[in-house]
Amino acid sequence: MDFTDVGIRHTILNSVQLHHFIDFSPSAAVIAKEARLCVIAIVVGWVTTSVVSSICNRKSEQLLRKNSVKLLRILHQHQAPPNVKPHNMMRTLASLALLAVGATAELIDSSSFGAGQTISPTRDSIPGWTIGAEGHQPQVLSDKLILTPPYPGNTRGSAWAQSPVSQSEWSAEFQFRASGPERAGGILQLWYTKDGQSRIGTSSIYTVGQFDGFALVIDTHGGRGGSVRGFLNDGTIDYKSHNSPDTLAFGHCDYSYRNLGRPSIVKLKHTSSIFEVTIDNKLCFSTNKVVLPAGNTFGITAATPENPDSFEVFKFILESVTGQDSTIPSNQRGTPQQPIRNQIPNQPAQPVANTGTEATMNGLATQIVDISGRIQLAGKATNTILQELKNQALKADQRHAELIQKSLAQDRQLAQFDSRLSRIEQLLQVLQTDLQSKDYSGRFNQLHETLRSSHLSLSENLQGHLLSVITASSPRMGFFIFLLIAFQVVLVISYVIYKRRRANMPKKFL
Repeated sequence: MDFTDVGIRHTILNSVQLHHFIDFSPSAAVIAKEARLCVIAIVVGWVTTSVVSSICNRKSEQLLRKNSVKLLRILHQHQAPPNVKPHNMMRTLASLALLAVGATAELIDSSSFGAGQTISPTRDSIPGWTIGAEGHQPQVLSDKLILTPPYPGNTRGSAWAQSPVSQSEWSAEFQFRASGPERAGGILQLWYTKDGQSRIGTSSIYTVGQFDGFALVIDTHGGRGGSVRGFLNDGTIDYKSHNSPDTLAFGHCDYSYRNLGRPSIVKLKHTSSIFEVTIDNKLCFSTNKVVLPAGNTFGITAATPENPDSFEVFKFILESVTGQDSTIPSNQRGTPQQPIRNQIPNQPAQPVANTGTEATMNGLATQIVDISGRIQLAGKATNTILQELKNQALKADQRHAELIQKSLAQDRQLAQFDSRLSRIEQLLQVLQTDLQSKDYSGRFNQLHETLRSSHLSLSENLQGHLLSVITASSPRMGFFIFLLIAFQVVLVISYVIYKRRRANMPKKFL
């Protein structure tokens, strides 16, 4: 079990007011009283732990011990004056212990991460959560989940709890950080919806369809540097096709969340009497007219444009609320974005030495965490650049090797051409020397005479042969005349026969 910070703050401040812890002047007696106060607080914390451990399990005991340390720190800030009586101190501490046990909260592990030193034992998943993305792969580090990277843009990331919330009253703490260039942007949503992973996935409030539940939207809407808005839907409104989804917000506040150098803490509390949202211990908005049903699941989605913001989630702690409600006074609910303070009348100014030192240490720790995160991002970007340079170097080496091989092949071809040209030059030189050293005029004359005699003999023989061939193959004239006379005789005989047959034919009279 864990003490709720608001309940402890109320109880301590009321006890301080009742027992008149007014004098805060530093002295040796005050230091001694403060030491005794710390010892008594430790003893009371352990006594409370032993009482509760008889009812609760080992895990509850560990959480209660942690909260004993919280109680010690809070009591250390409100130092006791020298005139405080021991019996009043013991009575006050006893009432603090009993009231703190009455206002407790139980951690819901199935829907939480980041409660321990690491958010996940592995680098690719978170126990009890489903991680999804579009355009990149979310990075799960030891202390945070990077939903959207600083480069490239147009990416989406999501993380959805696998188990629905069975409690009707709960409180959630959500820590995130957004960093990027000056004109970058993005949108972050915290969902508590029914069937969120299947219906919503990686969608934003502007691209989601009909969802059933609650959505907390963190973006730079309106150009005011940042805003936090709450949306509700019972599954009947299609936000994607709506003309103006921004008008559907039921609560909002301005909050500049970009490049703060530290995680922003968002707390949601839902009971039967109130639903409130606080940011960095400042009330954003609250209402008593919203009742969310049990059985929904929590989810976180982020989306970035071309010039992106990097959204990092450090923890999401879900606790079931039992005991008394520790809400903000009604006079502060009407003015959003006011700090959660419980003013004590007639209380003088408190010393700022311890709080200043603690604030300085917290600021330094936050800056160190932010610097380490930025160094990790820079290291990853450097590793990516080095890997890209290595790939380019390998490609350049391969290209260089290919060019060298091609140049060697060209060199071999040029060597072959040179050898061929040298051989041709040698042959030309041999021919030139032969032509210059020998006289071929006599041989040319002899060849000319041989060709002339061959031409004469060929022409004479060819002429006689042609005449013999023509006379032998031409038809004889007597045979032609005989054929002509025979043809005329046949015609005369045919005519005579025709006349006789016509004369002998019977005559017909009409």
